[in-house]
Amino acid sequence: MLEGVFAASILKRARDSGKVAVVIHDIRASAKDAHHTVDDTPYGGGAGMVMKADVLADALSEVPRIEGRSEVILMAAQGEKFEQKVAHDLALLDQMILICGRYEGVDERFIELFVDREISVGDFIVTGGEIPAMAVSDAVVRLLPGVLGNAESLASETFANGLLEYPQYTRPPEYKGLKVPEVLLSGNHKEIDKWRLEESLRRTKERRPDLLKK
Repeated sequence: MLEGVFAASILKRARDSGKVAVVIHDIRASAKDAHHTVDDTPYGGGAGMVMKADVLADALSEVPRIEGRSEVILMAAQGEKFEQKVAHDLALLDQMILICGRYEGVDERFIELFVDREISVGDFIVTGGEIPAMAVSDAVVRLLPGVLGNAESLASETFANGLLEYPQYTRPPEYKGLKVPEVLLSGNHKEIDKWRLEESLRRTKERRPDLLKK
């Protein structure tokens, strides 16, 4: 699952250029029994299976630590909400170790002993932590210096300044009766900047008024 995303688009270019290194570790490879068991039934009963603390700890011990700031991050539904500010914080790290939980959850003792941070990508449930880990990786890597061809892209993106991004247009100037706003064709950059700010505010008020409260 992971290798496909890390081998395409911006993430691939970032890896190829040496701006980021991505190493995928198979947790199951650290299981000691013949069936490579990584989970067991929960103490106290209940549905689902729980990932084992000892197997996860052994898998984590196989991950080489690099010099500098390194954090162990568990992708978990009960973690802090992943937002652009969190992405910027993580982009300052020298190493992220993202652990993908599965099943009913992870033995709490592993979390207490080894995890620095728990992150959730939203108030919904997915099968495992792989898809959230891919989303977090993509959001963080694109913030690293030199990864994006045009650094100005970061400054104008949605959430970069706490607002939703303004509408974007490209050629042709008219499509099915809908025209590009005249101000964007004017060449007047002061008026264009004003229009974009007004549109960002309007769109944020309509779609995400909670952002304006922040």
